[in-house]
Amino acid sequence: MATGLLYDVHGNLPALDAVLADARELPVTRWVLGGDYASFGAWPVEVIARMDELDDAVWIRGNWDRWQRGERDDMPPGDDLQAALATVVEKLGPELIERLADLPRTHREGDVLFCHGAPGSDMESFLPAPADHDAALLDGVDARLVVFGHTHLPVDREHDGIRLLNPGSVGLPFDGDPSAHWGVLHDDGRPELRRVPYDVEAAVDGLATRFEGATWLEGTIARLRNATFDGR
Repeated sequence: MATGLLYDVHGNLPALDAVLADARELPVTRWVLGGDYASFGAWPVEVIARMDELDDAVWIRGNWDRWQRGERDDMPPGDDLQAALATVVEKLGPELIERLADLPRTHREGDVLFCHGAPGSDMESFLPAPADHDAALLDGVDARLVVFGHTHLPVDREHDGIRLLNPGSVGLPFDGDPSAHWGVLHDDGRPELRRVPYDVEAAVDGLATRFEGATWLEGTIARLRNATFDGR
């Protein structure tokens, strides 16, 4: 029973469909969906609908999923960010906004803990290289494996006996590889990071068509094409 790990899809339907096609070849029989489902992509509602079709799926909440409901005291400032938020809120509508915001923050299966950013925070997280804050973020955690997202950077390393796994972002990767990133937990407990090429220009065209003139559009397109946080 391989478990597919889909994090940070961000409304990118072509990337999600490429991942789901890859998953059928394994095959994956169940899913953990790690938050930040809709923002910045051309297909926020369609992405949710596609993920609703997945059998045996566990959903958890990301920071964007609560920001969309107004829980945004920790949201960074910036006109483009606020404009992107207003766009996704309008597209999702009240029912989907409430549903995503009400998702659990974490999910536990045996000695595996799933979260969005870190066990106690959906804004702090772990980087590919060890960092000084790792110990504080894992304080009190007794899991063997922590699966997380948020940074859009794949991670597979250990800290003090706890394996840290970030499958990367399906729809908006920031590691320089514009492929759709996802992960698998195989039935023997072995994690695997996977990357799937997809039609990035289809994602760009969708944004340009649906949100022409949006102030946040140029930066998002650059991030899609270059797979970096700053788009350069």
